[in-house]
Amino acid sequence: MAELPGLAEFLRRMIVANCLFLASWLWAVPVAAEWYVAGQFGPNFADQLSDIRGTGSLEGSRAIDFDLKNSLAYGLKLGRYPGNGWFGIELDVFHSSPHIKELPPTATRPNVPGVHMRVTNVGVNLLVRYPGVTFQPYAGIGAAAMIGRIGDSATTRGDTDVASGLNLLAGIRAFVTPYVAVFTEYKYSQATFEFTGAFPQGQGFNGDYNAQHLMLGVSYHF
Repeated sequence: MAELPGLAEFLRRMIVANCLFLASWLWAVPVAAEWYVAGQFGPNFADQLSDIRGTGSLEGSRAIDFDLKNSLAYGLKLGRYPGNGWFGIELDVFHSSPHIKELPPTATRPNVPGVHMRVTNVGVNLLVRYPGVTFQPYAGIGAAAMIGRIGDSATTRGDTDVASGLNLLAGIRAFVTPYVAVFTEYKYSQATFEFTGAFPQGQGFNGDYNAQHLMLGVSYHF
């Protein structure tokens, strides 16, 4: 029998499924709506690829966590608030390059060169806001397809994985005209990437990815 996923993974999948269901319903509500498009950028404070586990013939093996570099994140949003009300939905796409840092040498291992890594987050978020005229604080939760890519290096082969992910966010926007707003936003993203072709002969690894972002942006509402 296939092994059941861990509790955290099970809960994440349940949240993702429910977010997608509610988002599809909210997007289809046939009433007048406020729409917006936005650009965003800011730092990605990636922590680690943690709980590293081998795959293929390396299954059952463990490795130390991989530290990740901070990087710039940038992206676009498309959103909708049915009835110009409290609840909304948005498509949120952003990209960053949290490269895996070099592993320093130890008594039993030479140093291991770093690996280029890129992450693209394609999320659908459910939002709640205070619909103020000038200031609008908001928060959200969402499901994401997170596309992780590692490059060729002295120790790895290039590989790509598309993992289900979870997004949490909170922010505030301020309208500088009736149609244009600036905003700042905190995001938290989580997923488990599995790079099954990272090593020769079908060997690879997986690990848990966690990242925090502090974004700035401009939105146009219509």
